Amino acid sequence: MAENQENEAGEAAEAETPITFDDFTKVELRTAKVLEVEPHPKADRLWLLKIDGGDEQRQIVAGVRSHYTADELLGKTIVVVWNLQPATIRGVESKGMLLAVQDGEVVRLLGPDGKVSPGCRVG
Repeated sequence: MAENQENEAGEAAEAETPITFDDFTKVELRTAKVLEVEPHPKADRLWLLKIDGGDEQRQIVAGVRSHYTADELLGKTIVVVWNLQPATIRGVESKGMLLAVQDGEVVRLLGPDGKVSPGCRVG
C-alpha cells in the first residue's frame, strides 16, 4: 500500500472511531443569528461573521465565501460549535465554528427548520 493510501486509511479509521455519549455532551451546539458579514482581509474564501449566540455576540471565521454571498448569510440562523477553543485564522480570531454539509460541490449550512431564538442548545 502506498504511503498516501496508508495515511488515508488511517484517517478514515480514526474518523470512524466511536465516541461515548459523555464525549458528545462536551460539545455545545447552539443556534446563532448572523448579524454582520465582512470579507476576511487576507483570504478570498473566508467571511468574518459577527453572530449572536443568545447571551453573547462574537466573531467567527467561516470558509463559505465561495458558496454564500454576504446577503444570503445576513440574518440567517445557523448552528455553531460554541465551546470550541478560539483559533486565529489568517490573523483573525475565530470563537466558534459554523456547521455545514458538503455534497460534491454543494455546501449547505445547518440550521433549524423554523424560527428559533439565538442561543438555543442543539442536542
